[in-house]
Amino acid sequence: MSDIAAVGEKRVFEPFDKEAFKKEILNNIKYLFRKTPETASQQEIFQAVAYASKDMIIDEWLNAHKEYEKQDAKTVYYLSMEFLMGRALGNNLINLCCYKEVAEVLQEMGLDINVVEDQEPDAALGNGGLGRLAACFIESLSTLNYPAYGCTIRYKYGMFKQQIVNGEQVEIPDDWLKNGNPFEIKRPEYSQEIKFGGYVRIEYNEKLGRNVYIQDGYQSVMAVPYDLPVVGYNNGIVNSLRIWDAEPLVQFNLDSFDKGDYQKAVEQENLAKSIVEVLYPNDNHYSGKELRLKQQYFFVSASLQQVIKKFKTTHDDIHQLPDKVVFQLNDTHPTVTVPELMRILIDEENLEWDDAWDITSRCCAYTNHTIMAEALEKWPVDLFMRLLPRVYQIVEEINRRFLIQVEEKYPNQYDKIRNMAILYEGQVRMANMAIIAGFSVNGVARLHTQILEERELHDFYEMMPEKFNNKTNGITQRRFLLHANPLLAQWVTDKLGTDEWITNLPLLKGLAPLADDSKARKEFQEIKYQNKLRLAKYIKEHNGIDINPDSIFDVQVKRLHEYKRQLMNIMHIMYLYNQLKDNPDMKFYPTTFIFGAKAAAGYKTAKQTIKLINAVADVINNDSAVNDKMKVVFIENYCVSNAEIIFAASNVSEQISTASKEASGTGNMKFMLNGAITLGTMDGANVEIVEEVGSENAFIFGMSSDEVMGYEANGGYNPREIYEQDADIHRVMDQMVDGTYSNGDTETFRELFNSLINQDVYFILKDFRSYAEACEKINEAYRDSKSWNRMAILNTACSGKFSSDRTIEEYVRDIWHLKKVFVR
Repeated sequence: MSDIAAVGEKRVFEPFDKEAFKKEILNNIKYLFRKTPETASQQEIFQAVAYASKDMIIDEWLNAHKEYEKQDAKTVYYLSMEFLMGRALGNNLINLCCYKEVAEVLQEMGLDINVVEDQEPDAALGNGGLGRLAACFIESLSTLNYPAYGCTIRYKYGMFKQQIVNGEQVEIPDDWLKNGNPFEIKRPEYSQEIKFGGYVRIEYNEKLGRNVYIQDGYQSVMAVPYDLPVVGYNNGIVNSLRIWDAEPLVQFNLDSFDKGDYQKAVEQENLAKSIVEVLYPNDNHYSGKELRLKQQYFFVSASLQQVIKKFKTTHDDIHQLPDKVVFQLNDTHPTVTVPELMRILIDEENLEWDDAWDITSRCCAYTNHTIMAEALEKWPVDLFMRLLPRVYQIVEEINRRFLIQVEEKYPNQYDKIRNMAILYEGQVRMANMAIIAGFSVNGVARLHTQILEERELHDFYEMMPEKFNNKTNGITQRRFLLHANPLLAQWVTDKLGTDEWITNLPLLKGLAPLADDSKARKEFQEIKYQNKLRLAKYIKEHNGIDINPDSIFDVQVKRLHEYKRQLMNIMHIMYLYNQLKDNPDMKFYPTTFIFGAKAAAGYKTAKQTIKLINAVADVINNDSAVNDKMKVVFIENYCVSNAEIIFAASNVSEQISTASKEASGTGNMKFMLNGAITLGTMDGANVEIVEEVGSENAFIFGMSSDEVMGYEANGGYNPREIYEQDADIHRVMDQMVDGTYSNGDTETFRELFNSLINQDVYFILKDFRSYAEACEKINEAYRDSKSWNRMAILNTACSGKFSSDRTIEEYVRDIWHLKKVFVR
């Protein structure tokens, strides 16, 4: 079934053997579960199908890595705290080019492939855009024939599963591994010991003629890797996502009781368990911070140790490492890569500092994902020193040497030292270390990179401009169009007369003339309608709310954060509700407002915003006077698998962050690809989206990034003035605290009210009127279906730039310098 004939660099698969695949499924049901298809549960059937598809993947996985070794190919290791992969089965079948055939096999067995796919939990290895970007990148790397590993932690419970109880977010463990993961393979032979704490002993080594540094008195755990296949599209390439689990070095055994080592065994068991339990433990307290730093060091050290060992099996000279290996640091979380690589090279490979630094600074590249100060990680020196004593010594030396360079270049300019030092005011500043050590520093959208260069990282840019570059984010069309929206995908293929867009998204430009074709517009509209029916069914099943598929689906789905301004969205809905109550005959096209968002467990304001959204939804959805005109829905536990349904069904894409705050965004691209119209500020990648599609095919509002940064630098904004002068805003804000949406309780949303009237850090009141006007224009525009569907088609047609394939090719060209590998 997985035999492949090679023709030059093209791959031709032998015909899919449906009977053999069916037999494989039946055998799996029989041998894995001792059942028949009639007695097997839906979960067991999913497992049987997943294992059958894994059998097809294994040969290609082996062959690809054999070819990498044969060609001694340079490999990128993409280090990221999260990879938000979504479900694997459907994507794997699509990239193996046998989705349709497998669906037919299942149909012949009386099974529905959609039901089978729904049995798979989303892999709980990520949370937001950072992790989803990493997932898109690793899939594009495979599709483009580049050798790559993704490296992260095998979180037992992910971040959390979100439940909404009485309108409030409740976090429950996301036990995604309870039935096992059929696609993963445990690789205990690659286990690595990871050491925490203790002290550093110095000894003179006569052979080396210098001091050596030995960590003693430490606690340690074993990092045990599991590999997940990342299948390239129709090319025989399968890369690995390596997820590290933690196990104690000392297992419980009778000897422990005899020798009094029971406590030690318990400690190791608990240490191992805590490291891999959850993604982003709450760091509002010291122990949470400590756990986060442990996690970061754990997966970075394990990955680096294994990479060096692997390199040394085929290379004698460690100085060649940068020719064969590049580490991409996805945000500041993996920055401990820098001192850890130095530690390995100096302490274990016995290199001198300058040689080790030369190798490290040619192997590490850094992607900055934010200008938000709180997200540029800083660790208390005492915590860092206690947890990673030897690594901290190396950080001190990196800092000392760098500050000498700064002083030489900028004598007596102490503000430079204040801004650029790694160690300052009792903190270890990870972004500074990543920039100092990395040979490349990239932002993730043109505006974002510009802000980094001109403002946030200006001192670094002035000193080392050659390091800085932009790589605008992208998304994989294989998941977010081909899998998420099969109706539109088929229409695109039919209209273009080819399916080559699957690996060459700019071909979508060929759809642009269809925007003026009335038949094409009707077809596009019908596809959107069918997708809206699918989402309406999902909402009915999960929320118990009936929504009108003929209404505008106005959608904001993303991580809940104040700068993303979900609060402005719900306040505008409150404003509209007031308008409709005051003027029942007001001209208004029925609209369903859809939210989906998780708030970090310790993020009080974000959780209050979720409560407000649900409180407003409860009032509006139970008011028969407006129910034919508006509904509000909060989709619980927003994740990749329900996102696919949401993007396909959306009419309006809410991208309303405060200008200058969103680095890029990728949800905006997924909406655009699926024919939704952007309602947004000129922030992040919105700027480039509007460039591609034209400002006449988007609805832009609000202050510019320059205006926002001007107010932040110079002051001059008083939100209370707007509250006092604008009667509509005054009324909406008062309703937060007069009990309208809280059963008479005036304190429930008091903190949200106070934050707006006293500070309004993200300029919600300032942008509110402009936002309301843009929303009004959308409501009016939707009534003209010809014009709306023309815009929708053009959005899809102009989304070609935003493929992660394009982004990856830019990383390869400018940063990684990899060569494509073809399996022959």
